[in-house]
Amino acid sequence: MTYRQIAACAALVAGTVVSTTTHADIAIAIAGPMEGQFRDLGLQMRTGAEQAVADINAVGGVNGEMLVLEIADDGCDADKAVAVANQLIGKGVVFVAGHFCFGASIPASEVYSEAGIVQISPATTLPKFTDDRPGKGTFRLAPRDDQQAQVAGQYLADNHSVDRIAFLHDKTAYGKGLVDAVKAKMNALGVNESLSLGFDAGEDDYRYLVSQLGLENVGVVFLGGYHPEAGLIKLELERQGLDTLLVSGDALMTDEFWAVSGPAGNGTLLTYPMDPRDVPEAASVVSALEGDGKSADRYVLTTYAAIQAWAQAAEQAGSTGLEDVAAVLGDAEFDTILGRVQFDGKGDSNLPAFVIYEWRDGAPRVQ
Repeated sequence: MTYRQIAACAALVAGTVVSTTTHADIAIAIAGPMEGQFRDLGLQMRTGAEQAVADINAVGGVNGEMLVLEIADDGCDADKAVAVANQLIGKGVVFVAGHFCFGASIPASEVYSEAGIVQISPATTLPKFTDDRPGKGTFRLAPRDDQQAQVAGQYLADNHSVDRIAFLHDKTAYGKGLVDAVKAKMNALGVNESLSLGFDAGEDDYRYLVSQLGLENVGVVFLGGYHPEAGLIKLELERQGLDTLLVSGDALMTDEFWAVSGPAGNGTLLTYPMDPRDVPEAASVVSALEGDGKSADRYVLTTYAAIQAWAQAAEQAGSTGLEDVAAVLGDAEFDTILGRVQFDGKGDSNLPAFVIYEWRDGAPRVQ
């Protein structure tokens, strides 16, 4: 495959793609929520991608050609994701690190598969993303929800079997999928929940929801959702004087959770792979980022590593074509800032196992 631009498959209907330069030797992209309530997560991806591209170009690029980065805002929305995917086709992109949200990754993956573009998501965790992958070019450098569900369900059964446990989810594919998987694991271990409710994401008042928890004398809440709602619910639990333990998933591994909850967030538990910042191979990149006053949070590093893996595969293949690169991605190992990465036959990676973290005094720590 050459690096010329290919014709756009669809007109722009939504979303935004921003090019960081006017000329590309090899065009690659990131796609995620660059605006809106999940903007901080998208900006983590952008920081990691920009650093990876700069570092790869500094040592000669890929197959002797420089990388140029396109930045696509999908708003975590399916229609916008399809729109920006088609725009990226028109810009001649050969690889996409993205998307972030499952609801955007799945429809975009179908577009990329048809267009011959390799996709590695650094964040999408729902099993369906790779279980139903549309083609051999779809991969993820993120753990599966059913892996963290096993850890969370085991934790609840082992430590809170005598408590009244409530499951809450934000009605998203991520939130409900995580709750369903955790509940299934916990139930299989002989522990049943007392309450299971959905709530609307994006609200700013959860007094009624938390009142229901109080009336049901709930001692533990497992929440499937994102940090804005989790922070507000934890604040409301404190306001109503409820000593209820909040447990959630990997989406709470962001400083923005603490920015919302403040000290009320103390004691909140979450499932999360071992912090990438603790991986020895990441030390130099973390130091460079933090030295420039930039974030070195999870999705910064997983996005960086996704681009590293693709670049090494393209080098080994001597090509950026989907068939060639996907074959190498599915067969080889790659030295990344997360350690040595392999992808299995579904496109899932061998990331570290999930552990339980606890928010304490503004920072998450391994429990």
